[in-house]
Amino acid sequence: MYKSTIGLEIHAELNTRSKMFCRCLNDPEEQKANVNVCPICMGHPGTLPVINKEAVRKVVKTGLALNCQIPEYSKFDRKNYFYPDLPKGYQISQYDLPLCKKGFLDINGRKINITRVHLEEDTGKLLHPKGKRYSLIDFNRAGVPLMELVTEPDITSGREARKFAEELQIILRYLGVSNANMEKGQLRVEVNISLSKNSKLGTKVEIKNLNSFRIVEKAIDYEIKRQYKVLESGEKVIQETRGWDEKKSATVSQRKKEEAHDYRYFPEPDLPPMKVGISEYLKEIKSEIPELPQQRRERFKKEYNLSEKEIEVFVFNKNLGEYYEKMASELKNWLNSLKKKPDKEEKDKIVKIAANYLLTDALGLLKGVSVSNENFLITPENFAEFITLIYKGDISSKIAKAVLSEMFKSGADPSQIIEKKGLSQITDELEIVKVVQGVILKNEKAVEDYKKGKQTVLQFLVGRVMAKTKGKAKPDIIIKILKKELS
Repeated sequence: MYKSTIGLEIHAELNTRSKMFCRCLNDPEEQKANVNVCPICMGHPGTLPVINKEAVRKVVKTGLALNCQIPEYSKFDRKNYFYPDLPKGYQISQYDLPLCKKGFLDINGRKINITRVHLEEDTGKLLHPKGKRYSLIDFNRAGVPLMELVTEPDITSGREARKFAEELQIILRYLGVSNANMEKGQLRVEVNISLSKNSKLGTKVEIKNLNSFRIVEKAIDYEIKRQYKVLESGEKVIQETRGWDEKKSATVSQRKKEEAHDYRYFPEPDLPPMKVGISEYLKEIKSEIPELPQQRRERFKKEYNLSEKEIEVFVFNKNLGEYYEKMASELKNWLNSLKKKPDKEEKDKIVKIAANYLLTDALGLLKGVSVSNENFLITPENFAEFITLIYKGDISSKIAKAVLSEMFKSGADPSQIIEKKGLSQITDELEIVKVVQGVILKNEKAVEDYKKGKQTVLQFLVGRVMAKTKGKAKPDIIIKILKKELS
């Protein structure tokens, strides 16, 4: 039986205003090539880099959030290799003294250890025009602050690797250090994987530049099967770098894997060492770390008793979670203002109703618009009032959908919409009695079936009455009157 050993290298572009060693704008949205460049990030002779303090701070903040040790001293190194998108012919990176080391992240109750988190500069971007025999280079990205996280080989499956990368993305967004958008190349995953039958590790293969969580999982699962077939056939796995071919749904060989000594690391002579492990400095950064995803999951479970699926949506979409909490707070205040004080069951019930309407009906109307977007006009207070109307039975589910749709368009108060559109509940029981009697007369077969003991027919008759009243009659009153008339 073969054991798979997997480690990840994850690169995240930091969202600083300027690049890592110069004043050029760090703008991932820039469409025009080679405009955010200068002699420093283009590697011109005689230029000197200057360390971006904010980038260092963001990496240290990430390390603290990931339970890392922050060494007293750190430094930059030159990583020497030639590639067309590397203008200097070397990359300023970190080797033996990274900013953060020995951390961990819990994934589904398992601790995945983190070897290091270090800081370097990004490369340019190669463009390959279709049908042409040449490539173009956009240096806008060259010199952008790039954080690299390296895990220990603790991961055992494609699914676990995917969960680690997904959780890291959420953490980076909570910390505000990176937008971590994989589609825009702001988060890139590389995988190191080997198979073996004993405690000795097998030959390591690297899979580079995986740009979606789905592909991370698929590439690892494919590579495990590929290496298994190689070993079972009596051949040896070659240490190499492979890429993912989406059309073939397979990893493909790219080049032989370089070793650390191939890069001829040595201390960057143009940059001074950094003293970062200062207690006051670290204390200040720690105070800026917000509630992290796992803490939010635990709190939402305790405070709102939501399902894991609902909680995960509110954790992944931080703005939506914050919107929900404001609404839930309004609802609890309303419940506490009632003469009859609600118990925990009642409080859980109303916030569950709120979560359901927000995650189904409201998100259906959103269609890509964020609750933090100016186009989302419903305030948490108005949404809370809307939920209280449902909870009290003042509006039916059918009317609720119409009211919510109008709230989404205008942002108006739900009570005003109900009054303006004439959607108020019918409170006159005599009016409902007339409708019920009419429905009974027109549905003789259903009435006969009910009298023969088919209780499910009652819901059919309730539906007919609701349709006649356009959802304005309360179902419990309809049922009471129906039973009386049918008896």
